[in-house]
Amino acid sequence: MPKLAARTARAKPSAIMVIADKARQLKAAGHDVVNFSIGVPNFLPGAHVYAAVRDALEHDSGAYGSNRGSNELLDAFIGHLKSNGLEGYTRANVTVGIGAKQVLYNLCEALLDEGDAIAFPTPYWTSYVDIAEILDAKIKLLPCPPEQHYKLTPGQLDQALAEKPKVFLFNNPSNPTGMVYTREEIAALADVLAKHPDTWIICDDIYNRLVFDGIGYHNVVTFRPELRARTFIMDSLSKTYGMPGWRVGFVAGPEEGIQALVTLNSNHITSLPEVTAAAAVAALAGPQDVPDAKREEFSARRDEVLAALLAIPGVHCPRPQGAFYAFPDISVAFGKSHQGTRIDNDVDFCRALLETKFVATVPGSAFGEPRSLRISYTCPKAQLDKGLARIQEFFAELA
Repeated sequence: MPKLAARTARAKPSAIMVIADKARQLKAAGHDVVNFSIGVPNFLPGAHVYAAVRDALEHDSGAYGSNRGSNELLDAFIGHLKSNGLEGYTRANVTVGIGAKQVLYNLCEALLDEGDAIAFPTPYWTSYVDIAEILDAKIKLLPCPPEQHYKLTPGQLDQALAEKPKVFLFNNPSNPTGMVYTREEIAALADVLAKHPDTWIICDDIYNRLVFDGIGYHNVVTFRPELRARTFIMDSLSKTYGMPGWRVGFVAGPEEGIQALVTLNSNHITSLPEVTAAAAVAALAGPQDVPDAKREEFSARRDEVLAALLAIPGVHCPRPQGAFYAFPDISVAFGKSHQGTRIDNDVDFCRALLETKFVATVPGSAFGEPRSLRISYTCPKAQLDKGLARIQEFFAELA
């Protein structure tokens, strides 16, 4: 009997989707489940997006598209970059993919050979480790605990880059923590990156329009233009525009690297469908009232979540200022019991919370921080209120 490729043994199912599937099973069994587990924005795009889709259907050619992306879509993305203060990108510097995850996979495939090192801060999005392990890369984790507000320091970065990893991967705003780096913090990291020319930089910035408290979105190339020659900036429709199922991702970067991604697209996906591309153009280039309104709504929900968590004795949660996640340190519960079940770690906590209170959250260990858990707070307000109350009840019942 022939064997599967060795890399398939390194591939793991998404920890987030495992929790989400369990929550769906409980809901199908009749339980009133509040699902804080999956990072979906839970809103739909504006009417102009659907109007563009209907028009595209009327004129659909049924043909293959460009491996790079249609000119209209590339120009819309370049305009989006300009609105974020990222000037100077041309069509030769950008391409598309089937969602940001496929873009990231292609990037890692293009930049990393087996045994090359990739460094990124902890907590991290789960797929960072998963993709690196599939490609048999060496993973260098840079721990950023709640005591330092889940943020990477320039000193940590300098020490890590001194070991010359092939790739440094940086997520801002952060999934899972909701942390956002200030202008000054990004400038300081950019100065460090400029000292280490042997490392590629990937900026996973897909939450760049979901920034609260007037902090603003900032990128290292703004402060150190020389970094443009080795920096890739990822983006997506999924979170900002309420379009995760449309699967449209983008990346901007140096021409040589982008051409490699276009070639990989030619082997992996060929092109985006015309209808999907039309929806993406409308989202990026059309009215921004829906994402702007949702940013304000998520900011208000952040305040509610943070207030509820900090009202629980012993729970610590650095203030998230972007995306739609909270990442509280719940280690005060470790060593205690709930309804006779001992809680020794974050997995025990999340399992007991789901099975007794029917609230689905993701253990922090899935993101490299086992003292915490992730709450995605995009559900309807009634569900949010109910879920937060149940979490407070759960803690109150610990013995």
